[in-house]
Amino acid sequence: MKLGLFGGSFDPVHLGHLLVARAAIEELGLARLFFIPAAQSPFKADFQHAPGPERLRWLHLALAGRVDCEVDDSEIRRGGISYTVDTLRDYAKRFLGAEFYYLIGADNVANLPEWREPAEVSQLAEFVVMPRPGQVKAVFPAPFRGRMLQGFPLGISSSQIRARVKAGLPINDLVPPAVAEAVLGGGFYK
Repeated sequence: MKLGLFGGSFDPVHLGHLLVARAAIEELGLARLFFIPAAQSPFKADFQHAPGPERLRWLHLALAGRVDCEVDDSEIRRGGISYTVDTLRDYAKRFLGAEFYYLIGADNVANLPEWREPAEVSQLAEFVVMPRPGQVKAVFPAPFRGRMLQGFPLGISSSQIRARVKAGLPINDLVPPAVAEAVLGGGFYK
């Protein structure tokens, strides 16, 4: 069984995330894709995310009706800094014999050796890079293995969406309508 793991802050989840999910499911033949919002990224220790329960709610709104995707709240429940190795170990125990594909942005590829317990991480999952417009092919540092999605490259990021909200600009075409309503109605990122 092939399972996809999509970690990140999802602060907020946007259409780029959903397009990456669609491409990964189709191109890799995934049985299921898990969205796993981090409690706190080890590489963004000083960044204050929107509250975990809100980011989980936005993911549930964005994925409503999707049977091939699931929201996993384990890192939010665990709290503290979220390390991929802990999540991969958990999945390896829960889904014996499954093949794991971990989705990351191209900007994270060079930093893979800096992740906690990189040798073990490299054995537990193959990495899949999400394309962005104009991006060159990712080169994975040893011992990591991975591939690039063909996907639907879309140059949009959560940080751009947060900046637009702060500037009072619309986000309607960048996030699912229910997520836009929840973000704007909740007064986030102002």
